[in-house]
Amino acid sequence: MTDMNHLDAEGRVRMVDVGEKDVTERRAIARSTVAMDPSTSERLFGGDLPKGDALAIVRIAAIQATKRTSELIPLCHPLPIDGVQVSVERCAEGATITVAVAVTARTGVEMEAMTGAAIGALTLYDMVKGIDRSASVIEVALIEKTGGRSGVWRRE
Repeated sequence: MTDMNHLDAEGRVRMVDVGEKDVTERRAIARSTVAMDPSTSERLFGGDLPKGDALAIVRIAAIQATKRTSELIPLCHPLPIDGVQVSVERCAEGATITVAVAVTARTGVEMEAMTGAAIGALTLYDMVKGIDRSASVIEVALIEKTGGRSGVWRRE
Protein backbone atom coordinates (compact mmCIF):
# COMPACT_ATOMS: atom_id res chain seq x y z
CA MET A 1 0.00 0.00 0.00
CA THR A 2 2.96 2.37 0.40
CA ASP A 3 3.20 2.95 -3.37
CA MET A 4 -0.06 4.96 -3.21
CA ASN A 5 1.05 8.51 -2.56
CA HIS A 6 -1.91 9.42 -0.32
CA LEU A 7 -0.91 6.72 2.18
CA ASP A 8 2.06 6.78 4.52
CA ALA A 9 4.31 3.77 5.22
CA GLU A 10 1.77 2.44 7.74
CA GLY A 11 -1.16 2.81 5.33
CA ARG A 12 -2.64 5.90 6.98
CA VAL A 13 -4.20 8.60 4.83
CA ARG A 14 -2.11 11.75 4.45
CA MET A 15 -1.98 14.84 2.32
CA VAL A 16 0.88 14.49 -0.15
CA ASP A 17 3.86 16.80 0.43
CA VAL A 18 4.39 18.66 -2.85
CA GLY A 19 7.07 20.97 -1.46
CA GLU A 20 9.85 19.38 -3.52
CA LYS A 21 7.96 19.53 -6.81
CA ASP A 22 8.75 22.21 -9.38
CA VAL A 23 6.35 25.09 -9.82
CA THR A 24 5.07 24.82 -13.40
CA GLU A 25 2.17 26.02 -15.48
CA ARG A 26 -0.63 23.47 -15.34
CA ARG A 27 -4.00 23.31 -17.01
CA ALA A 28 -6.97 20.97 -16.89
CA ILE A 29 -10.22 20.77 -18.81
CA ALA A 30 -13.26 18.87 -17.56
CA ARG A 31 -16.73 18.38 -18.95
CA SER A 32 -20.13 17.57 -17.54
CA THR A 33 -23.31 16.79 -19.42
CA VAL A 34 -26.88 17.34 -18.29
CA ALA A 35 -29.54 15.38 -20.15
CA MET A 36 -32.92 17.04 -20.44
CA ASP A 37 -36.06 17.10 -22.53
CA PRO A 38 -35.56 18.96 -25.85
CA SER A 39 -38.21 21.52 -24.85
CA THR A 40 -36.22 22.23 -21.65
CA SER A 41 -33.07 22.73 -23.70
CA GLU A 42 -34.94 25.16 -25.95
CA ARG A 43 -36.06 27.17 -22.95
CA LEU A 44 -32.59 27.06 -21.37
CA PHE A 45 -30.78 28.35 -24.44
CA GLY A 46 -33.64 30.72 -25.27
CA GLY A 47 -33.32 32.40 -21.88
CA ASP A 48 -36.88 31.42 -20.91
CA LEU A 49 -36.55 29.67 -17.53
CA PRO A 50 -38.59 30.61 -14.46
CA LYS A 51 -35.42 30.97 -12.35
CA GLY A 52 -33.80 33.47 -14.74
CA ASP A 53 -30.50 33.42 -16.62
CA ALA A 54 -29.42 29.84 -15.95
CA LEU A 55 -26.38 30.03 -18.22
CA ALA A 56 -24.86 32.90 -16.22
CA ILE A 57 -25.67 31.21 -12.90
CA VAL A 58 -24.07 27.94 -14.06
CA ARG A 59 -20.88 29.74 -15.11
CA ILE A 60 -20.66 31.55 -11.77
CA ALA A 61 -21.32 28.34 -9.80
CA ALA A 62 -18.61 26.48 -11.73
CA ILE A 63 -16.07 29.24 -11.11
CA GLN A 64 -16.98 29.44 -7.43
CA ALA A 65 -16.71 25.66 -7.00
CA THR A 66 -13.35 25.59 -8.78
CA LYS A 67 -11.94 28.08 -6.29
CA ARG A 68 -13.27 26.09 -3.30
CA THR A 69 -12.24 22.58 -4.34
CA SER A 70 -9.79 22.09 -1.47
CA GLU A 71 -12.65 22.76 0.96
CA LEU A 72 -14.76 20.04 -0.67
CA ILE A 73 -12.27 17.30 -1.58
CA PRO A 74 -10.36 16.30 1.58
CA LEU A 75 -6.87 15.65 0.17
CA CYS A 76 -6.70 18.47 -2.40
CA HIS A 77 -4.19 21.25 -1.87
CA PRO A 78 -5.49 24.84 -1.91
CA LEU A 79 -4.23 26.35 -5.15
CA PRO A 80 -3.76 29.92 -6.36
CA ILE A 81 -5.96 29.65 -9.45
CA ASP A 82 -4.68 31.77 -12.34
CA GLY A 83 -7.85 31.57 -14.41
CA VAL A 84 -11.10 29.70 -15.02
CA GLN A 85 -13.10 29.59 -18.24
CA VAL A 86 -16.57 28.07 -18.33
CA SER A 87 -18.78 27.44 -21.33
CA VAL A 88 -22.27 25.98 -21.52
CA GLU A 89 -23.15 24.60 -24.94
CA ARG A 90 -26.13 22.85 -26.43
CA CYS A 91 -25.59 19.15 -27.20
CA ALA A 92 -27.75 16.23 -28.31
CA GLU A 93 -28.49 15.23 -24.71
CA GLY A 94 -29.23 18.79 -23.54
CA ALA A 95 -26.24 20.83 -22.33
CA THR A 96 -22.50 20.36 -21.89
CA ILE A 97 -20.54 22.40 -19.37
CA THR A 98 -16.81 22.71 -20.04
CA VAL A 99 -14.46 24.10 -17.40
CA ALA A 100 -10.83 25.01 -18.14
CA VAL A 101 -8.59 25.87 -15.19
CA ALA A 102 -5.05 27.24 -15.22
CA VAL A 103 -2.56 27.47 -12.36
CA THR A 104 1.13 28.01 -11.80
CA ALA A 105 1.85 25.67 -8.90
CA ARG A 106 3.42 22.44 -7.64
CA THR A 107 0.35 20.29 -8.27
CA GLY A 108 -2.28 20.02 -10.97
CA VAL A 109 -5.81 21.35 -11.27
CA GLU A 110 -7.66 18.26 -12.50
CA MET A 111 -9.85 18.10 -9.40
CA GLU A 112 -10.60 21.82 -9.62
CA ALA A 113 -11.76 21.48 -13.23
CA MET A 114 -13.85 18.40 -12.43
CA THR A 115 -15.38 20.01 -9.34
CA GLY A 116 -16.30 23.08 -11.37
CA ALA A 117 -17.91 20.91 -14.05
CA ALA A 118 -19.79 18.82 -11.48
CA ILE A 119 -21.14 21.79 -9.54
CA GLY A 120 -22.00 23.54 -12.80
CA ALA A 121 -24.05 20.48 -13.79
CA LEU A 122 -25.80 20.28 -10.42
CA THR A 123 -26.58 23.98 -10.62
CA LEU A 124 -28.02 23.53 -14.10
CA TYR A 125 -30.19 20.69 -12.81
CA ASP A 126 -31.40 22.98 -10.02
CA MET A 127 -32.27 25.66 -12.58
CA VAL A 128 -34.38 23.31 -14.76
CA LYS A 129 -35.83 20.81 -12.26
CA GLY A 130 -39.02 22.84 -11.84
CA ILE A 131 -39.93 22.23 -15.47
CA ASP A 132 -38.11 18.95 -16.10
CA ARG A 133 -37.81 16.48 -13.22
CA SER A 134 -36.34 13.90 -15.61
CA ALA A 135 -33.20 16.00 -16.18
CA SER A 136 -30.05 14.23 -15.01
CA VAL A 137 -26.30 14.62 -14.81
CA ILE A 138 -24.96 11.88 -17.08
CA GLU A 139 -21.23 12.64 -17.16
CA VAL A 140 -18.42 14.35 -15.32
CA ALA A 141 -15.05 13.65 -16.90
CA LEU A 142 -11.54 14.97 -17.20
CA ILE A 143 -10.90 15.80 -20.86
CA GLU A 144 -7.31 17.03 -20.78
CA LYS A 145 -4.48 17.95 -18.44
CA THR A 146 -1.13 19.53 -19.19
CA GLY A 147 1.94 20.40 -17.16
CA GLY A 148 3.77 18.80 -14.31
CA ARG A 149 5.89 15.68 -14.32
CA SER A 150 3.40 13.53 -16.24
CA GLY A 151 3.03 16.06 -19.08
CA VAL A 152 0.01 15.96 -21.39
CA TRP A 153 -2.97 13.61 -21.10
CA ARG A 154 -6.05 13.72 -23.35
CA ARG A 155 -9.19 11.61 -23.26
CA GLU A 156 -9.57 9.54 -26.42
